[in-house]
Amino acid sequence: MTPVPTSATGTADCSPPRGTKSIRESWAQRRFNLPEVWKLTRGAGVTVAIVDSGVDVTHPQLSKMARSLIDLTGTGGGDCIGHGTGVAGIIGGSEIKGVPFAGVAPEAELISIKHTDKDVGEAGRLAHAILRAVRLGADVINVSVKAYDQPDLKKVVDYALAQDVVIVAAAGNVSKDDGTSTPAYPAAYPGVISVGSANPDGTRASSSSTTTPVSVLAPGVDITSTSPGSAYAEGLEGTSFAAPYVAGVAALVRARHPGLDHLAVQRRIRLTAGGGAGVGTGSGMINPLLAVSAILPSETVAIAPDEAAPLPADAIPRIPVEDSRGTAVAAWVALVSLSLAVLAVLTRLVTPLGRRRGWRPARIESGG
Repeated sequence: MTPVPTSATGTADCSPPRGTKSIRESWAQRRFNLPEVWKLTRGAGVTVAIVDSGVDVTHPQLSKMARSLIDLTGTGGGDCIGHGTGVAGIIGGSEIKGVPFAGVAPEAELISIKHTDKDVGEAGRLAHAILRAVRLGADVINVSVKAYDQPDLKKVVDYALAQDVVIVAAAGNVSKDDGTSTPAYPAAYPGVISVGSANPDGTRASSSSTTTPVSVLAPGVDITSTSPGSAYAEGLEGTSFAAPYVAGVAALVRARHPGLDHLAVQRRIRLTAGGGAGVGTGSGMINPLLAVSAILPSETVAIAPDEAAPLPADAIPRIPVEDSRGTAVAAWVALVSLSLAVLAVLTRLVTPLGRRRGWRPARIESGG
Protein backbone atom coordinates (compact mmCIF):
# COMPACT_ATOMS: atom_id res chain seq x y z
CA MET A 1 0.00 0.00 0.00
CA THR A 2 1.30 3.46 -0.87
CA PRO A 3 2.27 5.42 2.25
CA VAL A 4 -0.39 7.94 3.28
CA PRO A 5 0.54 11.22 4.96
CA THR A 6 -0.38 11.39 8.64
CA SER A 7 -0.30 15.14 9.05
CA ALA A 8 -0.94 18.25 7.04
CA THR A 9 -0.65 21.98 7.46
CA GLY A 10 -3.71 23.24 9.25
CA THR A 11 -5.61 26.46 8.80
CA ALA A 12 -5.38 29.34 11.25
CA ASP A 13 -9.04 30.25 10.90
CA CYS A 14 -11.40 27.96 12.79
CA SER A 15 -14.89 29.34 12.58
CA PRO A 16 -17.54 26.65 12.95
CA PRO A 17 -21.10 27.64 12.19
CA ARG A 18 -23.06 29.09 15.07
CA GLY A 19 -25.81 26.95 16.47
CA THR A 20 -28.80 27.45 18.71
CA LYS A 21 -29.30 26.72 22.40
CA SER A 22 -32.99 25.92 22.13
CA ILE A 23 -34.27 22.99 20.07
CA ARG A 24 -37.48 21.05 19.55
CA GLU A 25 -37.82 17.30 19.27
CA SER A 26 -36.95 16.27 15.73
CA TRP A 27 -39.13 14.05 13.58
CA ALA A 28 -36.39 11.42 13.56
CA GLN A 29 -36.44 11.18 17.37
CA ARG A 30 -40.21 10.79 17.35
CA ARG A 31 -40.25 8.27 14.52
CA PHE A 32 -37.68 5.93 16.05
CA ASN A 33 -39.03 6.14 19.63
CA LEU A 34 -35.55 5.44 20.94
CA PRO A 35 -36.54 5.13 24.64
CA GLU A 36 -38.29 1.87 23.71
CA VAL A 37 -35.16 0.64 21.96
CA TRP A 38 -33.01 1.57 24.96
CA LYS A 39 -34.98 -0.83 27.12
CA LEU A 40 -33.15 -3.56 25.18
CA THR A 41 -29.77 -1.97 24.54
CA ARG A 42 -28.07 1.40 24.62
CA GLY A 43 -24.95 0.33 22.75
CA ALA A 44 -22.71 -0.25 25.76
CA GLY A 45 -19.53 -2.19 25.00
CA VAL A 46 -19.42 -1.22 21.32
CA THR A 47 -16.86 1.18 19.86
CA VAL A 48 -17.80 3.45 16.95
CA ALA A 49 -15.13 5.37 15.05
CA ILE A 50 -16.17 8.66 13.44
CA VAL A 51 -13.93 9.37 10.47
CA ASP A 52 -14.71 13.04 9.87
CA SER A 53 -13.69 16.63 10.60
CA GLY A 54 -13.08 16.23 14.32
CA VAL A 55 -15.40 16.72 17.29
CA ASP A 56 -15.96 19.56 19.74
CA VAL A 57 -15.79 17.64 23.01
CA THR A 58 -16.72 20.71 25.04
CA HIS A 59 -20.31 19.91 24.13
CA PRO A 60 -21.90 18.32 27.22
CA GLN A 61 -23.38 15.47 25.21
CA LEU A 62 -19.97 14.64 23.71
CA SER A 63 -17.70 15.22 26.68
CA LYS A 64 -17.19 11.46 27.04
CA MET A 65 -14.99 11.71 23.93
CA ALA A 66 -12.45 14.02 25.55
CA ARG A 67 -9.73 11.34 25.47
CA SER A 68 -10.77 9.78 22.19
CA LEU A 69 -9.59 12.35 19.65
CA ILE A 70 -7.16 11.25 16.93
CA ASP A 71 -5.90 13.99 14.62
CA LEU A 72 -4.32 13.15 11.26
CA THR A 73 -4.29 16.74 9.98
CA GLY A 74 -1.93 18.48 12.39
CA THR A 75 -4.66 20.98 13.30
CA GLY A 76 -5.81 19.52 16.60
CA GLY A 77 -8.77 17.33 17.36
CA GLY A 78 -11.41 20.07 17.39
CA ASP A 79 -14.03 20.64 14.72
CA CYS A 80 -13.74 23.79 12.63
CA ILE A 81 -16.69 23.10 10.35
CA GLY A 82 -19.13 21.39 12.69
CA HIS A 83 -19.65 18.35 10.48
CA GLY A 84 -18.01 15.72 12.67
CA THR A 85 -19.65 17.12 15.80
CA GLY A 86 -23.08 16.72 14.22
CA VAL A 87 -22.31 13.17 13.09
CA ALA A 88 -21.01 12.19 16.53
CA GLY A 89 -24.12 13.52 18.25
CA ILE A 90 -26.45 11.47 16.05
CA ILE A 91 -24.49 8.27 16.64
CA GLY A 92 -23.95 8.43 20.39
CA GLY A 93 -24.65 11.76 22.03
CA SER A 94 -25.32 11.20 25.73
CA GLU A 95 -28.72 11.84 27.25
CA ILE A 96 -29.24 15.07 29.19
CA LYS A 97 -32.37 15.60 31.20
CA GLY A 98 -34.64 18.14 29.57
CA VAL A 99 -32.89 18.05 26.19
CA PRO A 100 -35.10 16.53 23.44
CA PHE A 101 -32.13 15.08 21.61
CA ALA A 102 -29.77 12.15 22.18
CA GLY A 103 -27.75 9.83 20.02
CA VAL A 104 -29.08 6.52 18.74
CA ALA A 105 -26.60 4.56 20.90
CA PRO A 106 -25.92 6.88 23.85
CA GLU A 107 -23.72 4.41 25.74
CA ALA A 108 -21.52 3.42 22.82
CA GLU A 109 -17.87 4.42 23.03
CA LEU A 110 -17.02 7.02 20.39
CA ILE A 111 -13.65 7.68 18.79
CA SER A 112 -13.05 10.69 16.55
CA ILE A 113 -10.46 10.28 13.81
CA LYS A 114 -10.00 13.62 12.11
CA HIS A 115 -8.87 13.30 8.51
CA THR A 116 -9.79 16.81 7.30
CA ASP A 117 -10.43 20.28 8.66
CA LYS A 118 -12.39 21.41 5.62
CA ASP A 119 -15.57 20.31 3.88
CA VAL A 120 -13.49 18.15 1.54
CA GLY A 121 -10.88 15.51 2.27
CA GLU A 122 -7.99 13.73 0.63
CA ALA A 123 -8.60 10.08 -0.26
CA GLY A 124 -5.19 8.90 0.92
CA ARG A 125 -5.66 10.36 4.37
CA LEU A 126 -9.19 8.97 4.47
CA ALA A 127 -7.76 5.50 3.87
CA HIS A 128 -5.26 6.01 6.66
CA ALA A 129 -8.05 7.15 9.00
CA ILE A 130 -10.06 3.99 8.36
CA LEU A 131 -6.97 1.87 8.94
CA ARG A 132 -6.34 3.71 12.21
CA ALA A 133 -9.91 3.04 13.30
CA VAL A 134 -9.50 -0.68 12.69
CA ARG A 135 -6.28 -0.81 14.67
CA LEU A 136 -7.95 1.02 17.55
CA GLY A 137 -10.50 -1.77 17.78
CA ALA A 138 -13.55 -0.09 16.26
CA ASP A 139 -16.59 -2.33 15.90
CA VAL A 140 -18.35 0.17 13.62
CA ILE A 141 -16.86 2.89 11.41
CA ASN A 142 -18.92 5.81 10.12
CA VAL A 143 -17.68 7.59 7.01
CA SER A 144 -19.87 10.57 6.14
CA VAL A 145 -17.77 11.70 3.23
CA LYS A 146 -17.73 11.11 -0.48
CA ALA A 147 -14.48 10.12 -2.17
CA TYR A 148 -13.46 8.72 -5.53
CA ASP A 149 -12.48 5.12 -6.06
CA GLN A 150 -8.78 4.55 -5.60
CA PRO A 151 -6.67 1.46 -4.78
CA ASP A 152 -5.53 2.42 -1.26
CA LEU A 153 -9.06 3.17 -0.13
CA LYS A 154 -10.36 -0.11 -1.53
CA LYS A 155 -7.56 -2.11 0.14
CA VAL A 156 -8.22 -0.54 3.53
CA VAL A 157 -11.98 -1.12 3.27
CA ASP A 158 -11.40 -4.77 2.37
CA TYR A 159 -9.01 -5.09 5.28
CA ALA A 160 -11.53 -3.58 7.70
CA LEU A 161 -14.27 -5.92 6.53
CA ALA A 162 -11.92 -8.88 6.90
CA GLN A 163 -11.42 -7.78 10.52
CA ASP A 164 -15.21 -7.99 11.02
CA VAL A 165 -15.78 -4.24 11.21
CA VAL A 166 -19.14 -2.79 10.14
CA ILE A 167 -18.53 0.13 7.77
CA VAL A 168 -21.36 2.62 7.25
CA ALA A 169 -20.94 5.30 4.60
CA ALA A 170 -22.94 8.10 3.04
CA ALA A 171 -24.23 7.38 -0.47
CA GLY A 172 -23.61 10.99 -1.48
CA ASN A 173 -25.78 13.89 -2.57
CA VAL A 174 -26.90 15.10 -5.97
CA SER A 175 -24.91 18.09 -7.16
CA LYS A 176 -26.85 21.31 -6.74
CA ASP A 177 -25.22 22.75 -9.83
CA ASP A 178 -26.33 20.34 -12.53
CA GLY A 179 -28.43 17.74 -10.73
CA THR A 180 -25.99 14.93 -11.47
CA SER A 181 -23.89 12.80 -9.19
CA THR A 182 -21.08 10.29 -9.32
CA PRO A 183 -20.71 7.14 -7.21
CA ALA A 184 -19.55 7.82 -3.68
CA TYR A 185 -16.78 5.76 -2.13
CA PRO A 186 -16.39 3.94 0.17
CA ALA A 187 -20.21 3.61 0.08
CA ALA A 188 -20.12 1.96 -3.34
CA TYR A 189 -17.70 -0.79 -2.30
CA PRO A 190 -19.16 -4.26 -1.70
CA GLY A 191 -19.71 -5.05 1.96
CA VAL A 192 -20.21 -1.42 3.01
CA ILE A 193 -23.63 -0.28 4.27
CA SER A 194 -24.46 2.53 1.88
CA VAL A 195 -26.98 5.01 3.28
CA GLY A 196 -29.38 7.21 1.35
CA SER A 197 -31.30 10.19 2.72
CA ALA A 198 -35.02 10.02 3.55
CA ASN A 199 -37.83 12.53 4.03
CA PRO A 200 -40.11 12.40 7.09
CA ASP A 201 -42.59 10.27 5.13
CA GLY A 202 -39.90 7.67 4.47
CA THR A 203 -39.43 8.43 0.79
CA ARG A 204 -36.04 9.15 -0.73
CA ALA A 205 -34.99 12.77 -0.48
CA SER A 206 -34.49 14.45 -3.86
CA SER A 207 -30.95 15.38 -2.82
CA SER A 208 -29.98 11.73 -2.16
CA SER A 209 -27.82 10.11 -4.83
CA THR A 210 -29.27 7.42 -7.07
CA THR A 211 -25.92 6.68 -8.67
CA THR A 212 -24.38 4.98 -5.64
CA PRO A 213 -25.96 1.60 -4.78
CA VAL A 214 -28.00 2.16 -1.60
CA SER A 215 -28.48 -0.39 1.18
CA VAL A 216 -30.99 1.49 3.36
CA LEU A 217 -32.46 4.92 3.97
CA ALA A 218 -32.26 7.00 7.15
CA PRO A 219 -33.44 10.49 8.15
CA GLY A 220 -31.55 13.04 6.10
CA VAL A 221 -33.81 16.09 5.89
CA ASP A 222 -34.47 18.69 8.61
CA ILE A 223 -32.09 16.95 11.01
CA THR A 224 -31.16 18.17 14.49
CA SER A 225 -27.85 17.38 16.14
CA THR A 226 -25.02 18.67 18.29
CA SER A 227 -22.97 21.64 17.12
CA PRO A 228 -19.70 23.24 18.27
CA GLY A 229 -19.90 25.67 21.17
CA SER A 230 -22.26 23.54 23.29
CA ALA A 231 -24.99 24.37 20.81
CA TYR A 232 -27.28 22.54 18.38
CA ALA A 233 -27.83 22.68 14.67
CA GLU A 234 -31.26 22.35 13.09
CA GLY A 235 -32.27 21.89 9.49
CA LEU A 236 -29.26 19.71 8.61
CA GLU A 237 -29.63 17.82 5.34
CA GLY A 238 -27.80 15.18 3.37
CA THR A 239 -26.63 11.60 3.43
CA SER A 240 -23.80 12.74 5.71
CA PHE A 241 -26.36 12.95 8.51
CA ALA A 242 -28.34 9.90 7.41
CA ALA A 243 -25.33 7.58 7.70
CA PRO A 244 -24.75 8.15 11.45
CA TYR A 245 -28.30 7.02 12.20
CA VAL A 246 -27.42 3.68 10.63
CA ALA A 247 -24.05 3.57 12.38
CA GLY A 248 -25.89 4.07 15.67
CA VAL A 249 -28.28 1.23 14.85
CA ALA A 250 -25.32 -0.98 13.92
CA ALA A 251 -23.86 -0.26 17.37
CA LEU A 252 -27.15 -1.23 19.02
CA VAL A 253 -27.29 -4.47 17.03
CA ARG A 254 -23.71 -5.39 17.87
CA ALA A 255 -24.39 -4.73 21.55
CA ARG A 256 -27.61 -6.75 21.56
CA HIS A 257 -26.31 -9.56 19.33
CA PRO A 258 -22.56 -9.79 19.98
CA GLY A 259 -22.25 -13.08 18.14
CA LEU A 260 -23.17 -11.63 14.74
CA ASP A 261 -20.45 -10.85 12.22
CA HIS A 262 -20.51 -7.69 10.10
CA LEU A 263 -22.43 -9.35 7.29
CA ALA A 264 -25.12 -10.59 9.66
CA VAL A 265 -25.38 -7.12 11.21
CA GLN A 266 -25.88 -5.58 7.78
CA ARG A 267 -28.40 -8.27 6.85
CA ARG A 268 -30.38 -7.66 10.05
CA ILE A 269 -30.52 -3.92 9.41
CA ARG A 270 -31.68 -4.44 5.84
CA LEU A 271 -34.26 -7.12 6.57
CA THR A 272 -35.88 -5.04 9.29
CA ALA A 273 -36.02 -1.86 7.19
CA GLY A 274 -39.14 -1.13 5.19
CA GLY A 275 -40.82 0.98 2.56
CA GLY A 276 -38.11 0.86 -0.07
CA ALA A 277 -39.53 1.65 -3.49
CA GLY A 278 -37.64 2.79 -6.54
CA VAL A 279 -34.03 3.43 -7.35
CA GLY A 280 -31.83 4.78 -4.57
CA THR A 281 -33.98 3.45 -1.71
CA GLY A 282 -32.46 0.04 -1.06
CA SER A 283 -34.42 -1.86 1.57
CA GLY A 284 -36.12 1.31 2.76
CA MET A 285 -36.14 3.21 6.03
CA ILE A 286 -34.29 1.66 8.96
CA ASN A 287 -36.22 0.50 12.03
CA PRO A 288 -34.02 0.50 15.15
CA LEU A 289 -36.46 -1.38 17.37
CA LEU A 290 -36.95 -4.20 14.88
CA ALA A 291 -33.24 -4.28 14.10
CA VAL A 292 -32.42 -5.19 17.70
CA SER A 293 -35.49 -7.27 18.57
CA ALA A 294 -36.64 -9.15 15.45
CA ILE A 295 -36.25 -12.92 15.45
CA LEU A 296 -34.73 -13.97 12.16
CA PRO A 297 -35.00 -17.74 11.52
CA SER A 298 -31.58 -18.04 9.94
CA GLU A 299 -29.94 -16.65 13.10
CA THR A 300 -31.56 -19.03 15.57
CA VAL A 301 -29.22 -21.50 17.25
CA ALA A 302 -29.56 -25.02 15.90
CA ILE A 303 -31.52 -27.13 18.38
CA ALA A 304 -31.66 -30.92 18.46
CA PRO A 305 -35.06 -32.14 17.22
CA ASP A 306 -37.63 -33.02 19.84
CA GLU A 307 -37.95 -36.67 20.74
CA ALA A 308 -40.68 -38.42 18.80
CA ALA A 309 -43.99 -38.63 20.64
CA PRO A 310 -44.85 -42.12 21.89
CA LEU A 311 -47.19 -44.15 19.72
CA PRO A 312 -50.85 -44.25 20.81
CA ALA A 313 -51.78 -47.22 22.98
CA ASP A 314 -53.94 -48.74 20.25
CA ALA A 315 -51.55 -48.11 17.37
CA ILE A 316 -50.22 -51.69 17.42
CA PRO A 317 -52.56 -54.65 18.30
CA ARG A 318 -51.70 -56.19 21.62
CA ILE A 319 -50.30 -59.78 21.71
CA PRO A 320 -52.37 -61.92 24.15
CA VAL A 321 -50.49 -62.92 27.27
CA GLU A 322 -49.97 -66.73 27.39
CA ASP A 323 -51.99 -68.50 30.19
CA SER A 324 -49.70 -71.34 31.30
CA ARG A 325 -52.28 -72.90 33.67
CA GLY A 326 -54.99 -72.86 31.05
CA THR A 327 -52.63 -74.41 28.55
CA ALA A 328 -51.75 -77.27 30.93
CA VAL A 329 -55.42 -78.09 31.68
CA ALA A 330 -56.23 -78.08 27.98
CA ALA A 331 -53.33 -80.46 27.33
CA TRP A 332 -54.54 -82.93 30.01
CA VAL A 333 -58.08 -82.80 28.68
CA ALA A 334 -56.81 -83.58 25.19
CA LEU A 335 -54.64 -86.44 26.49
CA VAL A 336 -57.53 -88.04 28.44
CA SER A 337 -59.82 -87.68 25.42
CA LEU A 338 -57.22 -89.38 23.22
CA SER A 339 -56.76 -92.19 25.76
CA LEU A 340 -60.48 -92.84 25.93
CA ALA A 341 -60.70 -92.94 22.15
CA VAL A 342 -57.83 -95.46 21.95
CA LEU A 343 -59.44 -97.58 24.69
CA ALA A 344 -62.73 -97.64 22.80
CA VAL A 345 -61.02 -98.85 19.64
CA LEU A 346 -59.15 -101.58 21.52
CA THR A 347 -62.36 -102.72 23.23
CA ARG A 348 -64.05 -103.22 19.89
CA LEU A 349 -61.12 -105.29 18.63
CA VAL A 350 -60.43 -107.39 21.72
CA THR A 351 -63.98 -108.33 22.79
CA PRO A 352 -64.77 -110.64 19.77
CA LEU A 353 -61.48 -112.48 20.18
CA GLY A 354 -62.12 -113.07 23.83
CA ARG A 355 -65.50 -114.51 23.19
CA ARG A 356 -64.14 -116.98 20.59
CA ARG A 357 -61.48 -118.26 23.04
CA GLY A 358 -63.89 -118.43 25.91
CA TRP A 359 -61.88 -115.72 27.55
CA ARG A 360 -58.80 -118.06 27.92
CA PRO A 361 -55.36 -116.42 27.92
CA ALA A 362 -53.66 -116.29 24.57
CA ARG A 363 -50.67 -118.58 23.91
CA ILE A 364 -47.61 -118.03 21.80
CA GLU A 365 -47.07 -120.77 19.22
CA SER A 366 -43.53 -122.28 19.28
CA GLY A 367 -41.84 -123.02 15.97
CA GLY A 368 -40.80 -126.67 15.05
